[in-house]
Amino acid sequence: MAEDTNRYAALLRGVNVGSTRLAMADLRRLVADLGHTDVRTYLQSGNVVFTSPATDPDELARGIERVLTDELGLTVPVLVRSGTELAALTAAGPYTGKQDDPTRLLVAFLSAAPPAARVAELTVPDGENIEYAVDGREIHLHFPDGGYGRTKFTNAYLEKRLGVVATTRNWKSVCALRDLTAVEKLSS
Repeated sequence: MAEDTNRYAALLRGVNVGSTRLAMADLRRLVADLGHTDVRTYLQSGNVVFTSPATDPDELARGIERVLTDELGLTVPVLVRSGTELAALTAAGPYTGKQDDPTRLLVAFLSAAPPAARVAELTVPDGENIEYAVDGREIHLHFPDGGYGRTKFTNAYLEKRLGVVATTRNWKSVCALRDLTAVEKLSS
């Protein structure tokens, strides 16, 4: 891989879990049509990994959002993280030593770091046992008593309380995206 390229993961919010349907083949094609290379999707939930010489993740996200709207009529928030960011995120996971079940560890990716006042006011819904740690544009989540399926501490809950877009992935997916975005060092 050339030194002037970067690996990224784009995470689409709310794809293939409600009424917003998107074939991963279409997503790969649209991202490739933007000039990105080595485009791959992971699962059916709107994760696409690609290589690009671009260095601004927000600009990359806006480009993917625009083409989804222009080509498919979909309005879908897109969050982009670099391979470097994903590697740092997984290395710093505060709950990995507490939990062997990757479905009980999740990361909520945020469109921006929320204001400190909103973070200070964030609370777990009554009756739920959840640990969380806000770290810039991510929230590490630990559900010791079960998975994400029955919680009220959802993307919508986080978005309302923090004032930013959120999309959540389980630890297995986060680690897979980290691996797919890893830039392999070329041996000389």
